[in-house]
Amino acid sequence: MTTSATSRSTPGTLHLMPVGLGQAPLEQWLPEAAQAQASLLSCYIAENAKTARAFLKLLKLARPLQDITIHALSPRVDEAQLQSWLQPLRTGLDIGLVSEAGCPAVADPGARAVTIAHGWGARVKPWVGPSSILLGLMASGLDGQRFVFHGYAPVEATDRARQLKVWEQTSGKQKQTQLLIETPYRNQAMFNSLLEQLKGNTRLCLARSLTTPEEWIRTLTITQWKAHPKPELDKHPTLFLFQAA
Repeated sequence: MTTSATSRSTPGTLHLMPVGLGQAPLEQWLPEAAQAQASLLSCYIAENAKTARAFLKLLKLARPLQDITIHALSPRVDEAQLQSWLQPLRTGLDIGLVSEAGCPAVADPGARAVTIAHGWGARVKPWVGPSSILLGLMASGLDGQRFVFHGYAPVEATDRARQLKVWEQTSGKQKQTQLLIETPYRNQAMFNSLLEQLKGNTRLCLARSLTTPEEWIRTLTITQWKAHPKPELDKHPTLFLFQAA
């Protein structure tokens, strides 16, 4: 009797399940063990419900897709709502957490769910899968021990120019790689801003469409980029990395 009560009171596991960065075969970016676990879960919290369903359609699911609950974690979701979605953890059930692309809770609102799970004493299980930040850093040749991910730069041109210069100064002083992303349709404008604002000997890496057939990664100095044919970045997810000399 005691054993049964203990079993019922053991919290479930929050599974942090990576999803693809683009169109590529599942076996190229998600290990079999992660696929098997993801296929068993009946409830997910997702940054984007549409992309979560697309991910689940790639798996050999243990139940029909329509029987899987997907909660969309938009910025409008408050703490009480998020806790209600995670309540099954407290009764021993497992829940999946997925980002729109890549690893959940990294540059992603899913960290809120992880914090709650830890507070309840639930197990948090990160699964191996693609992270554009780490893949881009690995392939850049820039400093992989000191780096910072900024997310998005300011959209307004003057503010963006000022911010890029500040990041470049920080990079030089701390010998630190700077990482940022941009909305794909603004990639070309960001690339142009980097060429205009950064010093000639600063190294810039472009990591485009990682893990997909359109993957393309190149690191050059700003001076070299200016003499190089402009790469095709429009509508391609791209990570920008730079390090000052």
